[in-house]
Amino acid sequence: MASITLDKITKTYPNDVTAVNGVSLDIRDGEFMIFLGPSGCGKSTTLRMIAGLEAISSGDLLIGGRRVNEVDPADRDIAIVFQNYALYPHMTVARNLAFGLRLRHVEASEIQSRITRVAALLGIEPLLSRKPSQLSGGQRQRVALGRALVREPQAFLLDEPLSNLDATLRASMRTELIKLHNSLGTTIVHVTHDQVEAMTMGERICIMRDGDIVQVGAPMEVYRNPADTFVASFLATPPMNLLPGRIESDGDGLAAVVETCRLPIPAAYREAYASHAGKPVIVGLRPEDFQAVAVGGGRTAPVALHTITTEVLGPEVILVANFASPGGPEVHIRMPRDFRAKTGETVTLHFDLPEIQVFDPGTTRVLARPFLP
Repeated sequence: MASITLDKITKTYPNDVTAVNGVSLDIRDGEFMIFLGPSGCGKSTTLRMIAGLEAISSGDLLIGGRRVNEVDPADRDIAIVFQNYALYPHMTVARNLAFGLRLRHVEASEIQSRITRVAALLGIEPLLSRKPSQLSGGQRQRVALGRALVREPQAFLLDEPLSNLDATLRASMRTELIKLHNSLGTTIVHVTHDQVEAMTMGERICIMRDGDIVQVGAPMEVYRNPADTFVASFLATPPMNLLPGRIESDGDGLAAVVETCRLPIPAAYREAYASHAGKPVIVGLRPEDFQAVAVGGGRTAPVALHTITTEVLGPEVILVANFASPGGPEVHIRMPRDFRAKTGETVTLHFDLPEIQVFDPGTTRVLARPFLP
């Protein structure tokens, strides 16, 4: 196992296009790190630089404390799994698993021992004599993982390995990867654009945008305290509702005002938001922080919602509505599975005020406030 350190890593292509812009990150020994972001954000390029498949334009890359900028990929003692599996079609599963070990002149008895152990771990023993064309997508992905596992590397690099699978298989493979990491304890760096993968699999998430790292943290830390509107709108489905509003004085306190709706700011947040009194802001309201029934003690505030439609998903219903007035901004709200509302109907829900987030519209950065339980 090994730690991975990126120290101001940059990747610039010959046409002066910068794909990764001086990113720094410490990935701990044995950590499951997720690189998350939209297409073109630089996450796969960063992974390929760690693997040695892309040359580093500037900065230093350390694996296990050793600088490896000029070290050949084969000598970095890491394994990479791609989204397209990259299996040799003319070889059986067993030969695919053994191929890399044979190139490294590992003894035949050791190769067989590793294949047996990994095949049992991944549940692919019945597939060893088959060729890739005889396997399902999920089985091919297991074999691709197995080929990485038999090498027993310091770290695994996974480049969107689940993106070609259907929803059911993705859910199953997410669980398998978590179990695998718990069993092996090896460092894993997993690249994805899927928020569900990021939230359920990673010990920490590194969110990237336009070649920069925007925020790094534990999944729930990033979810509950997004650094800016990009993170707030990118993480989770439906994402946080971001509404244009303003901060106004409200007697002895403050209120976030959106359209005709006033959301009193909790006393613990007033100092953090006081400098923006009288100024426009972006108000962030998570879809799940609306409740059908008010909570006492001033914890919630009523909100009028004008129904556009409802999306019945089985375990929950997504209410799509205009906020505060029929022409107000559109919001998405999670409701219990028995919730119903007709198009055009006005519904009053109650927002959980300690969950409010406020962003500066100029910088898009969050206005930091204390954590409330």
